[in-house]
Amino acid sequence: MFPAFGNRHEETASVDSIDAPDRYVSFKGIDCDGNSRRIIDRLYMHIDDPAKTNAFWERFRAKLSVAEDPLKRQADGLCLLCANIYYIADLFEEHDDEDGLAMLRQLEDECC
Repeated sequence: MFPAFGNRHEETASVDSIDAPDRYVSFKGIDCDGNSRRIIDRLYMHIDDPAKTNAFWERFRAKLSVAEDPLKRQADGLCLLCANIYYIADLFEEHDDEDGLAMLRQLEDECC
């Protein structure tokens, strides 16, 4: 054991006893799947409007349509959101969607 780092078992025990969300160890208390589904719904609210969509969002829509099928997908919904967080933020900003931006920030902080 390295004296500078203390007893790892003691550190783990104290972390497990905390009821707060735990992104870095277990994602305990964080509903990443639920959060990503809410953002996907919010995203569709924008890109379903022909005035707000473009070729990028149509391609993104195609990826989302297979995201839940492990045999067809390249990435699940959460992975797609995290990999495209800046594009989604731009879309939400462009359309003054403050609620969408807040949801996206939470997802990025807790799940990405």
